Amino acid sequence: MTRDLSVREELPAQNEAIRLYDSVGWSAYTRDPALLMASLTGSHRVYTARTGSDELVGLARTISDGATICYLQDILVQPSHQDRGIGRALMDRILADYGHVRQVVLLTDDEPRQRAFYESHGLTEVHDVAPRPLNAFVRLG
Repeated sequence: MTRDLSVREELPAQNEAIRLYDSVGWSAYTRDPALLMASLTGSHRVYTARTGSDELVGLARTISDGATICYLQDILVQPSHQDRGIGRALMDRILADYGHVRQVVLLTDDEPRQRAFYESHGLTEVHDVAPRPLNAFVRLG
């Protein structure tokens, strides 16, 4: 992990949030900056990962009731800072803060690296849940 990294709960400034989301190609979020900020503000928690020079290089946000379920909505790391343990640091913080909830849920792209990343944190792909598989349903607009 980057030695000078700090992970904290905070709402980033709009310009740095847009820069980070744009860096990973999530333009659906950045087309409407006010909507992006409303989504961050309306989240249960927003975690940022910053370098020693205070540059925003990662972000994760959750939607939760704080008691029984945590939905991990976004976790992203600036491409120039990937593979340095930043995503792991964000996930570790989330799992520590939500260790008491019954369910941690997320939807993500179907990529082997992502599956391996989430499985390394104890999450199970929905069809592999035992004793019997679960279904997941989604409506995208």
